[in-house]
Amino acid sequence: MTRSFDLPLLRPLAATLALLTALSGCSTSSSGAAAKAKVYLDEAFSNTETFSRVFPSTTASTCEAARRALMSQGYLLGSADRADSVTGRKSFQPQPEVHVQIEFHIVCVPEVRAASLSASDAAANAGDPDDRPSTIAFVSAVQDRYSLKKSSSSASLGVSAIGSVSLPLSSNDDSLVKVASETIPAGEFYDRFFQLVDRYLEVP
Repeated sequence: MTRSFDLPLLRPLAATLALLTALSGCSTSSSGAAAKAKVYLDEAFSNTETFSRVFPSTTASTCEAARRALMSQGYLLGSADRADSVTGRKSFQPQPEVHVQIEFHIVCVPEVRAASLSASDAAANAGDPDDRPSTIAFVSAVQDRYSLKKSSSSASLGVSAIGSVSLPLSSNDDSLVKVASETIPAGEFYDRFFQLVDRYLEVP
């Protein structure tokens, strides 16, 4: 026994289903776009001192203190081609198959005064502590997270002199794959670093 369907009655139902599917796709894409845009909306560019600190010293002395602070904590320093910048890297393994790496980037620049003093004022304020050179140290630390990816391969070794005997050979090609990367935003983290820099700083 066969049952017949009325095509004119099915057409509105099909159109309704197609419309609902399209609306669902638009809702999913719009929510995904909003999630991506949220990262940029949170970047306020506010006037904070989380990533910077002023030190009463020259740029060379400030960066040297930052270099010693990183070395005292086991950070592996990058090339010291410039006296006004420092890079350092340290590795951690919080879990057997998880590898975390923190990389510091430090740039030391002279602090620009609001107004320059005249020659007579500079001579009169030569002993003023406010007339000492000061440096702004800009610091950012990036945390990269890696996960161990395991892959194995096997092969066989045939020995013709013996016959059809073959020995299975296996090898493991494990590798670390980066799964996350983020600039550390915690102010307490940088406060501890700046305190250590101040300890190593040699004020002239």
